[in-house]
Amino acid sequence: MPSGPESFVSHPSYIPEFTHARELLLGHPGRWRIIYHYDGDGIASASSAIRALQRLGYASQASPLVGVEKPRMAELLGATKGPVLIVDTGASWLDLAAAHSAPVIVLDHHKFPPPATLPAHVAFVNPLNWGVDGMSELCAATLTWLFTIHLDPKNWDNAPFGLSGAIADRQHVGGFRGLNAKLVEEAQARSLVVRRSALPLFGSSVADALSRSIDPYFTGLSGRLEEARRLLDGLGIDPSRPVLGVTPAEERRLTNALVARMVHQGTRPEFRDILTQDRWTLPTVGMDAQELSNLQNATGRIGEPGVGIALALGDPEALARARHAEETWRTGVLTGLRRIEDGGVNSRGAVQWFESPETTLAGTQAGLAMNYLVDSKRPLFVFSEGEGTIKVSGRGTQWLVSQGLDLSVVCRDAALSVQGEGGGHRVASGATIPPGARDPFLNEADRLVQLQLRIAPAEAAP
Repeated sequence: MPSGPESFVSHPSYIPEFTHARELLLGHPGRWRIIYHYDGDGIASASSAIRALQRLGYASQASPLVGVEKPRMAELLGATKGPVLIVDTGASWLDLAAAHSAPVIVLDHHKFPPPATLPAHVAFVNPLNWGVDGMSELCAATLTWLFTIHLDPKNWDNAPFGLSGAIADRQHVGGFRGLNAKLVEEAQARSLVVRRSALPLFGSSVADALSRSIDPYFTGLSGRLEEARRLLDGLGIDPSRPVLGVTPAEERRLTNALVARMVHQGTRPEFRDILTQDRWTLPTVGMDAQELSNLQNATGRIGEPGVGIALALGDPEALARARHAEETWRTGVLTGLRRIEDGGVNSRGAVQWFESPETTLAGTQAGLAMNYLVDSKRPLFVFSEGEGTIKVSGRGTQWLVSQGLDLSVVCRDAALSVQGEGGGHRVASGATIPPGARDPFLNEADRLVQLQLRIAPAEAAP
């Protein structure tokens, strides 16, 4: 039988954190400012939050943050007289929340420095406080979904945005785990999500879907429509057939061919398995969870995160705008991945790096390149120009984390060494650094990675 979330976690901090946040929100009806990160996880989080506030009859205003932006956070808080809900960011800046005159609720899953005692008007909810890994077992979107369920069980219907955010944050790789899995199982019991088997390909035809695929990314096929058609012809599959029109036998042949290609390109097993792992249909929105994830993530990455939220709120024009954004996003990501496939990346000791002119797409390019294109035994950094700053994204793999990698520490400490700021997760993190600081940042990041992975300087790649 479906159940409530009260028993999902046994840690003594679990219920009190949600209770405090719930009491603050219900005790302050009216207009709330929602501050969220502009990526797919943050947009999905804000979507659930706004839907829950609407259900309560509360007005809200949503404001995105791009990257690690403490000054922007301070600016938004300073411009807000009323209460604030912060999702998918803010854990490192609890001092700003404490200084705000109205209630502040922070729902974040990132690592954070130990906070000072927080005043009663601040509620901080983070799965790391209750022994749940925010890197793999609960993202901001599933955390926010869970919070809205604590507000009102009717908010189980935020399931689509919990799943889409978790997929955007790569927490579906290898299947949902931990608290994510409990939430998905419960949503499945409530018929809010449906498990199925299918290839993760989306497009007007199987050839189009294959040539436009970025996750997985197939060397020699992604970004190459004629090569995709040639492969399908060789497998006896009509390239113009709709993806859902491929027969089970044809799907098996195609899967085997794609897995063989991924083995040849050196893709780690957990990323090859994305081809065959379970997929999830979302009946209330009429699409696959990964498709929704791509749409919301794309709107943020091309600078229109409000469209991703409008999609969740049922705006009749938002779907067409989101699909256009997704096409622009996919083209930009493919451009960067083709550039890496054709030209490679730079090496420095124990790390790899490249530059991307597509600033808001750089983190996505780095993450997918790490999974499908570059040396999986060394973390990858991407640098792109911001407004008077350099944006940095760092990406690793779970295997590297198992060897000792912690990119949240690397990005934080390397950024501090050049008067910047950074943080995030062990497997994926980011930083903002001053102009001209790329090389000293890389030097310090390389030194830290060598220490974490116990690589002697002489063993590091040139």
